[in-house]
Amino acid sequence: MRAEVTRYFAPQAWVDGAWTQDVLLAVTADGHWASIEPNAVEEAQRGAVRLNGPVLPGLVNAHSHAFQRAIAGLTERSEGSSDDFWSWRDRMYSAALRITPNQLEAVAALLYAELLRAGYTQVCEFHYLHNNTDGHPYADPLAMSLALVRAAQRMGMGLTLLPTLYMRSGFAATGLREDQRRFSSTPASLLHLAEAVRVQGGSHINTGLAIHSLRAVDEAALHEVAAAAKARGMAIHIHIAEQMQEVQDCVAAHGARPIEWLLSHAAVDAHWNLVHATQSTPVELQAVQQSGAAIVICPSTEANLGDGVFDLPAYTAAGGHWSIGSDSHVTRSWQEELRLLEYSQRLSLCRRNIAAHMPASSSTAGNLFNAALAGGHAATSLPLGGIAPGQRADFVVVDTASPALLGIPADHLLDAMVFSSPDARFSEVFVAGKKVVSGGQPDQWPRLASDFVSAMQALWG
Repeated sequence: MRAEVTRYFAPQAWVDGAWTQDVLLAVTADGHWASIEPNAVEEAQRGAVRLNGPVLPGLVNAHSHAFQRAIAGLTERSEGSSDDFWSWRDRMYSAALRITPNQLEAVAALLYAELLRAGYTQVCEFHYLHNNTDGHPYADPLAMSLALVRAAQRMGMGLTLLPTLYMRSGFAATGLREDQRRFSSTPASLLHLAEAVRVQGGSHINTGLAIHSLRAVDEAALHEVAAAAKARGMAIHIHIAEQMQEVQDCVAAHGARPIEWLLSHAAVDAHWNLVHATQSTPVELQAVQQSGAAIVICPSTEANLGDGVFDLPAYTAAGGHWSIGSDSHVTRSWQEELRLLEYSQRLSLCRRNIAAHMPASSSTAGNLFNAALAGGHAATSLPLGGIAPGQRADFVVVDTASPALLGIPADHLLDAMVFSSPDARFSEVFVAGKKVVSGGQPDQWPRLASDFVSAMQALWG
């Protein structure tokens, strides 16, 4: 074995979509899996670092608005008779209009520590806070973007930054509202941000491009950004069909539903990630699958905002690919996201174990986890497909002393992790073969918490 390869031994690891016993794991110096050896004999284990629990691959959090961590828990009161996504959005803007680069870095650093602790090892930042609080560009146009980069680098979190195009307030509008002044961007400014961050970001930082929504851009700008992303091999993300009003407004403006219009007017392919798609029809979902695009499902935010329930049975029956995101960060746990995704289906359909009928296995949790894991590459354009040679060596060590896992048979471990709460813990988290969480907590936690509290007091005190 060459000196630049680090060897680990796991008593149990999630390989090829199932639990495998006595696994010898080898990681290259650049942080990718060199080899995976199941059922390793005792002699082969000698010299390997012994991991103290079962090993799962890290997951991609495919949709994040980091600044919204600053409003988690602060939008749960209502003074009117009606409260929906649009009234929530107005309250969210109060944070968007105030937060500074230093405050954003403090909020994002604590968020990324939480995400790492929960087993996410890469996050896709759908980033549209570009300008100063007065709506004018910063002296350094990268000020807000680099705040997110610094936060990720401090924590050792993988980051896919998605500078986001936002040009108008609605389908019939010609520009932005005053309370959207920080979002203003053009295809050219977006490409500048993406290229500059790619050059300056360093290891485990890459970029893609995002279009906020069909209502926020015109057709020419959409095509320009999509062509630029494809030419550079970048992932491209877009919010779509999240709420009923959005669908109705799109039909009024274009004579077609959002997904229907996008698929007929853009060259949608495997680079595309459609975020939410909550208000979609089975025919549209089948067409998404046929295009090669993936969907990013954000169960906790879609529930929190009253968006509706994603049609998982129709999409999986069509063979669709998907990933998960925590979006507004009302929860920072993939276990809770997958649990809520499945439970929302059960509540809607009055049946159990909906995801168990997806191809692959009879395990509901196993099918959900495998699907979310497989979606990581589409969301990031990075080799983040799990524990396999050539993939980035992102993994977590499960703490089997977690109350939810006590006495659970080994082959039911993932089922208990998703469907027995409170969430099972991870004792160690590795990104590209480097340990970033030890003992279940990032080393910097006291400082992170202090900086976060200071930022919150400045924002809301």
